[in-house]
Amino acid sequence: MLPLKDAPDHHDAELILKLYELRREALLRQSRKEINQKFKPTSFEDWCAVVKEDHPLNEAYRQVTSYWEMTYAMAKHGILDGEFMLESCGEGLSLFARVRPHLDQFRKEVNPIAFQNAEWIATHTKRGEFLTERFAKRYASTLATR
Repeated sequence: MLPLKDAPDHHDAELILKLYELRREALLRQSRKEINQKFKPTSFEDWCAVVKEDHPLNEAYRQVTSYWEMTYAMAKHGILDGEFMLESCGEGLSLFARVRPHLDQFRKEVNPIAFQNAEWIATHTKRGEFLTERFAKRYASTLATR
């Protein structure tokens, strides 16, 4: 694994713009909306339900998780500057913050590599740590008012 880049460059900017274009694609936009609005796991079982093919959110879940894992892998492998990336690509950490309490069990029982890139960017960048904690607090507050 390559270390974080010292500074972003024009290649980083080009990739960020491409990632933004992909987020604007209709199917991904709809999938992100569904996951952000409807995927509110409060238990390991809630998360596992969405992973089942017949769950109404399964397609959106797969689309969104694979997009963010691909995106964060670029920072993990030194292709993109992680701090720079998270200035405009932090949304995936909201999803990571929602599943993080159940991640160990999910990896043991369902998918051993689930959210490995989101976890990396959440723990290896200052902005990732900040955003993940911010999203976790926001999610906990949302659950408390249910």
